Amino acid sequence: MMGRIFISLGLGAAFYSCLPASARAQTAQEPIALPTVDIVSTAPLASGAGIDSNKLPGLTQTLTPRDFQRTYSPNVTDALQQRTPTAVSIDVNGNPLSQDLYYHGFVASPRQGTPQGLAVYQNGMRLNEPFGDTVNWDLVPPQAIERTDIFTNNPAFGLNALGGAVSIQMKNGFTWQGFEAQTMGGSYGRVSGMLQYGKQIDNFSVYFSADATRDGGWRYNSASSQVRLYGDIGYRTPDAEVHFIANGGQSLLGVVGPTPFSLVSNDYRSVFTSPQTTDNQAGSLALTSRFPLSATWTVNSNFYMRAFKQIHTDGNDANVEGCSSRSSYPGQLCLQDDEFEYLLNGGPKTTAFRNMFVIRNQNGQTIPFQGDDFAYGTIDRTYIHSLSVGTTLQATNTDKILGHDNHVTFGGSIDRSQLSFSSYSTLGQITPDFSVQTTGFPGSGSVMRTDGNLAYVPTYLNGNTTYYGVYVMDTFDVTPDISITGGGRLNIANIVTHDTTGQASELNINAAYTRINPIGGLTWRILPTLTAYAGYSEANRAPTPLELDCANPTRPCILENSLTSDPPLQQVVSRTVEAGLRGSQPVLDDGSIDWKLGYFRTANSNDIITLASTIPGRGYYANVPGTLRQGLELGIEFHTGDWLAYLNYGFVDATYQFSGALSSPNNPYADANGDVFVHPGNHIPGIPQQMLKFGADYKVTPQFTVGGDVLIIGSQYYVGDNSNQNPKLPSYWVANLHASYQVNEHIQFFGLINNLFNQHYATYGTFYGTDTNAQLVSSIPFTNDPRTITAAQPISFYGGMKVTF
Repeated sequence: MMGRIFISLGLGAAFYSCLPASARAQTAQEPIALPTVDIVSTAPLASGAGIDSNKLPGLTQTLTPRDFQRTYSPNVTDALQQRTPTAVSIDVNGNPLSQDLYYHGFVASPRQGTPQGLAVYQNGMRLNEPFGDTVNWDLVPPQAIERTDIFTNNPAFGLNALGGAVSIQMKNGFTWQGFEAQTMGGSYGRVSGMLQYGKQIDNFSVYFSADATRDGGWRYNSASSQVRLYGDIGYRTPDAEVHFIANGGQSLLGVVGPTPFSLVSNDYRSVFTSPQTTDNQAGSLALTSRFPLSATWTVNSNFYMRAFKQIHTDGNDANVEGCSSRSSYPGQLCLQDDEFEYLLNGGPKTTAFRNMFVIRNQNGQTIPFQGDDFAYGTIDRTYIHSLSVGTTLQATNTDKILGHDNHVTFGGSIDRSQLSFSSYSTLGQITPDFSVQTTGFPGSGSVMRTDGNLAYVPTYLNGNTTYYGVYVMDTFDVTPDISITGGGRLNIANIVTHDTTGQASELNINAAYTRINPIGGLTWRILPTLTAYAGYSEANRAPTPLELDCANPTRPCILENSLTSDPPLQQVVSRTVEAGLRGSQPVLDDGSIDWKLGYFRTANSNDIITLASTIPGRGYYANVPGTLRQGLELGIEFHTGDWLAYLNYGFVDATYQFSGALSSPNNPYADANGDVFVHPGNHIPGIPQQMLKFGADYKVTPQFTVGGDVLIIGSQYYVGDNSNQNPKLPSYWVANLHASYQVNEHIQFFGLINNLFNQHYATYGTFYGTDTNAQLVSSIPFTNDPRTITAAQPISFYGGMKVTF
């Protein structure tokens, strides 16, 4: 219904623009109030390089500090989900501080092993980590954000901008002054504190922000904590501006992920095997500048250094059994061999074949098998460290061409990272509460390795990535109302990895990827309050070091925990077409209605996906010929001095565009080889098709404000159900309320209720192997259902106080 209304508005406006001038004069007796011009950047460096957003041939979404403040959330993805029509936050980890953000069906995720499709920048510094292109949203402090712009078809943002880019600009002492401190507490032991301070003294400025959160976790064994610091020292003259920026943070996340459906049905707070924790640490230094060369030339630069460290600990079921009596090691511990027939191409299971499965400890000794009723588990650990340095130099020119306005931006960037990765698995026992303990039995705590290097292979790797980029974006005004945009970017990616043990030469990678991605488009301002646009662009993503070293289906990885051999992967290329209408209409004395309606279609070739192995608990990466993500997004916002109201709707149709078998051994419909068959048009699992968000804030009195939000997300297929044969993960809806009371100009009290109606739902679902060892210690039967889900947090209450000077 709403879509038809806005299409009618657009057609009516177009008809109006075709009327003779005399006819227009008769219908326009009152002066037209022009909407505010929103300036956005067309490139990673935003300061001083922006143009009117109505001249961009694609959809944009801008979030302001008010958008982040009204959620009272320590996680930036909550506001992005609320205010962006086709954005949805998926909780795979089961942690409110660490979410996957999907936009147009592409993801920016903190989870190693997730094929990433969004480029994310903070003050022009790339936040996609070099090893797996992950984005750790938990390290970005929302209160320090000045604005966030979300773009669709803009290759200027470089690698990973398949579905778009997120550009975050942080506060400084020129844009924010004062002092603010906040404390908050509430359900499940959450306690948080935040302060920020900004001041300008003549040509100098200073800004500082710090926050800390401790959350006990609403599920068992899921406590988390985080600390973040951000500082900016600036200097500017009427022409130039320089900022020195320091940023750091640490988070310890209890990320106990999906749980078997039967266990959740018995106890909503239940978790599966633990511990599962992620320790993130990051720190960066940056120097940014903007200075003019003339009245029409501006140069921006950014130099940064960033260190990142992650330690991931994961308790899992062990895929082991007693060695066969036909091997050389009867009575000892072996890897299960049921799924390894392919090693012999259907031939006989010889003694040599069976000997490949024996497990040894770090001293090379075999380990006694404790019997079929012993619940073996493993503690899998990964260590990632990277040190990145980079620079971007960008120039903007606004000289007229033949008397017409023209805005051209061009620049170049270099990002180089040194990285190291290590992983190993230690042998443990699953206890009745599903935690894995590594003491108390022969072989406990042993670092595991099979003789055939088929699994549990300790990995020690180092390497480097070097990304070069050269880009240009030009917007030319054909008339005052019609603008055309053209440009492109050259991406060069060099990826090198080395096995440091000298025993796994297959992990030695030296790969290079090159591509030029074009962009072109047109905007037409039909009325001062109505603009139409259409655009085409391309983008690419180079495989990450993680993906390159885990691409062999015959030697799959325990994802996030070990690497194997490396058949070459192709780079992903996306081709996007989009078109739409947008407008802004002033209303009343101090308000406006802003709206947009857009269509997008992004086709990927050689898309990289994650596939489960026939060996339980393992997976690998593979190229598939093609995928397609297309849809609609509609957004409308009304705001005055007392009101803010919005409605966002998104439709994302994400499908495979090829025929072929994909591995999904835990899928109930998998064939004898553990495969399901995909046809063109099958939906990509894990991506909801329908999204509806609406909310409002209202000042009941000058002191008292109340507001609420409702999120409705449609059903999605379970991850692993690539052939769409199983029932879907159900749709869900959730409502949140918040209120604040301004006691005086300095003190405010606030409160919020999340999940007001205590809805029980899941945002993520997949399948697991029901032959788990955990069934041996459980008093609850749960292995008759292969579904596993990440349940959402129940009703939660929070309250706090803010002090402002």
